Amino acid sequence: MGNEDIQMIVLIAALLFAVVIGFIIYFVVLYRNRQLKNKKEQEEREAVYRQEVLKTQIEIQEQTFEHVSKEIHDNITQVLSFVKLSMGTLGNTLDDTKKAKMNESRELIAQVITDLRDLSKSMSFEHITSLGLKKTIEREVEKLNKSELVKTTFLTEGQPYSLGEQRELVLFRILQEALNNALKHAKAKHFKIDLQYQHDLFTLSIEDDGAGFSRELLNNKSGSGLRNMGNRAALIGGNATIDSAPGEGCRIKVSLNPFKQLYIDGGPHPNSVS
Repeated sequence: MGNEDIQMIVLIAALLFAVVIGFIIYFVVLYRNRQLKNKKEQEEREAVYRQEVLKTQIEIQEQTFEHVSKEIHDNITQVLSFVKLSMGTLGNTLDDTKKAKMNESRELIAQVITDLRDLSKSMSFEHITSLGLKKTIEREVEKLNKSELVKTTFLTEGQPYSLGEQRELVLFRILQEALNNALKHAKAKHFKIDLQYQHDLFTLSIEDDGAGFSRELLNNKSGSGLRNMGNRAALIGGNATIDSAPGEGCRIKVSLNPFKQLYIDGGPHPNSVS
């Protein structure tokens, strides 16, 4: 066998080896890509599942809020109004001292009726959607300052625009959760709310001067309300950051892009800014 034959055999062997290596590399890359694709699809399915669970939880919460709101408005306040009216009629048969006490009681009942109606409105989905986010917060702030439970400041920056009913409802629920935490747990005396309307970015900032908490609270059961705020923000495509430390109050910021956000059920939002 001549040198040329040997060289030809070596060349063919090298080509075959290169082809085999090429096929091996191709199948390794193909297998790797398929693995990555399957992993991505699994993550997407899990994300959709988590989104649906969050959506269902919030829908159940809203249905509960709406039911309680109607019960307060249609039943409890009506009964109290009847009691107030009956007491007024009964007061005409009493002496001046007892009548004065009766009137004081009627005034207290009237205040309770007003407070319950305000509570009913704050829980009602229809009330929030009819007023919009800014106006609803303004009324909430007015009610808080009248109650003297906490001194509340409300600021708006930029030209307000609609974020869509579902997103504004979720943002208002986040605000209510933050306020509840500030009053019930943190014993805050001052509460600050700031809405920032930029062309491609909306930000809700909430701040209180309460007791604050450690970061570990977010990881245990007692921090479920805080995690719920993050879950609600994620449901509307927003990002929530919570910053706090013992003795330093709490700062919450929810940001979202009104152009890119999706409607709560997965489709484009009809009220996106254009």
